[in-house]
Amino acid sequence: MKDLRLVIVTGLSGAGKSQAIKSLEDLGFFCVDNLPPAFITKMAELCAQSGGRISRVALGIDLRGGEFFGSTLKALEELEEAGFPYEILFLEAADEVLVRRYKETRRRHPLAPQGRVLEGIREERERLQALRGHAPLIIDTSDLSPSQLREQVVQIFTGDQQQQRLILTIVSFGFKFGLPLDADLVFDVRFLPNPHYVESLRAQTGRHPAVREYVERWPVTRKFLRRLTGLLEFLLPHYITEGKTQLAIAVGCTGGKHRSVVVAEHLARVLREKGYTVLTEHRDADRPDAREPLEEEDFTEHGPDGAGPETGDRS
Repeated sequence: MKDLRLVIVTGLSGAGKSQAIKSLEDLGFFCVDNLPPAFITKMAELCAQSGGRISRVALGIDLRGGEFFGSTLKALEELEEAGFPYEILFLEAADEVLVRRYKETRRRHPLAPQGRVLEGIREERERLQALRGHAPLIIDTSDLSPSQLREQVVQIFTGDQQQQRLILTIVSFGFKFGLPLDADLVFDVRFLPNPHYVESLRAQTGRHPAVREYVERWPVTRKFLRRLTGLLEFLLPHYITEGKTQLAIAVGCTGGKHRSVVVAEHLARVLREKGYTVLTEHRDADRPDAREPLEEEDFTEHGPDGAGPETGDRS
């Protein structure tokens, strides 16, 4: 039983469950979609009796099961009692994104076959709230393409290193647009020299090599990155020991376009090299209004050429 990896794939209709199941199938998982919850334990038992031929299983569970879906939590309790460990991968998306997807595909929502799609989405979200609370793995697909979702699923479910028990999501954002609601750790990098004041860099994002070189060349940036990386290297093993499976690290500057993106990408690169599973999201980098003049909350001092003060050591 301990050698059987069992993944329950569930979530909101239209959030990408089918794509996630296809991705797991490509990784070698034995996949069954729309399985009635009452059969979950029986399926696990059959796979455990396969003599090792089936060691990874993904089961798709959602409201298409109709009246059977209500017994899902009870079925999962029975699965635990039978000695089968499992993981829940829950997929969700914003209401407006789900409405748009339904309109584009002209599909009917399972809870609103004749009514408004939005009403069905809201009812489904309410029904799934308890199951979502049991899910250690949650992917918001609002801003993901099918290929990006596949990439995230592959990153999550490949490898057996200890670091990969903890899934890191590093989000860059702009303070002017609000904090990410699900952030566990928030780092404010508005003190770093700002490329916004360099005409040739203003229209670029922190993913552009010239912007990255500008931000990282300052001693204060290099010193900050060393200390921040050291802090995370200290913290993450303790989070793993404590049993945490997901950690959202938010890095913010004023508009979320330059400095926060550079720092987020730097952290993702370093932590991946150390064996961690890292997902990245640049929430505000491509927003048109991220290009507006910065507000008073940006407290970086700038010279006439847009350069910040060269403070700190130069190592």
